[in-house]
Amino acid sequence: MLSFYKTINNTVVSVDEITEGCWVNAVSPTVEEINFLTNELNLDRDFVSAALDEEESSRIEIEDDQTLIIIDTPLSITEGNNTLVYTTMPVGIIITPTIVVTVCLNETNVITEIASGFVKNVQTTMKTRFLLTVLLRVAQSFLVRLKHINKMSAHIENQLHKSMKNKELIQLLGLEKSLVYFSTSLKSNEITLEKILRGRVIRLYEEDQELLEDVLIEFKQAIEMSNIYSNILSGTMDAFASVISNNLNIVMKVLTIITTLMAIPTMIFSFYGMNLDFMVAPPAWVTLVGAGVIVTVAGVILAKMKYK
Repeated sequence: MLSFYKTINNTVVSVDEITEGCWVNAVSPTVEEINFLTNELNLDRDFVSAALDEEESSRIEIEDDQTLIIIDTPLSITEGNNTLVYTTMPVGIIITPTIVVTVCLNETNVITEIASGFVKNVQTTMKTRFLLTVLLRVAQSFLVRLKHINKMSAHIENQLHKSMKNKELIQLLGLEKSLVYFSTSLKSNEITLEKILRGRVIRLYEEDQELLEDVLIEFKQAIEMSNIYSNILSGTMDAFASVISNNLNIVMKVLTIITTLMAIPTMIFSFYGMNLDFMVAPPAWVTLVGAGVIVTVAGVILAKMKYK
């Protein structure tokens, strides 16, 4: 799907045709739309293909008068057993002398918020500022999802305190995978941002300096939060693995004690079930009392061994 936008009176509005200074948004484009981008807008076909490759990592590439910036953005997916996992998806930003084009496989909150006018001070005619605005929204989107991961892990941890279930452990594992994806993508985005900061790939203006500093701060904060949450969640998983193993040992110990105590009266009564001439069966109450005394003595001995 192709959409055209332009900033008019400091507001991003949808337009019907492509003019100088507009923004073209391509979401999961069809073959005809890809041909339109490459033939009518003269975009490099390799740039468009790279932006639509879900395995593409964050990078910058320049070809003639066009610049491709690929940035990873967060994306939520649901795996088996309704396990929520966050992953990342590349978004390609192609800057030409006249327009800016964004290409991605699926809808993203970052692009949707900018297109709907939710983000203020978006200038499609100022390509550098538009790029920095997108980068800022990407960093903020990572921060929001990192905080959500932290809240989810705390909630699951409280549930695990009450009952050990595989469902909660699988959810924690999904969150741990999400943090790994985030950490890898944020580091790639940071490298891309550093290349932009040098001013050799994209021309930087003095009026964009404050916005540039905000972008840098947000990305560094996201990277730091991702590392902290990943370490905490990894420690939590190890702790619960030890707790589960300890609980299993306790259960096995209790079952062993019960089995041992139950074996004593079984052995006593089995003697009188044998067909032997010299075995004289005493009164039933004598056998029951004797078995009870022996079981009690064995229980006391095992209890003392436990405390020691």
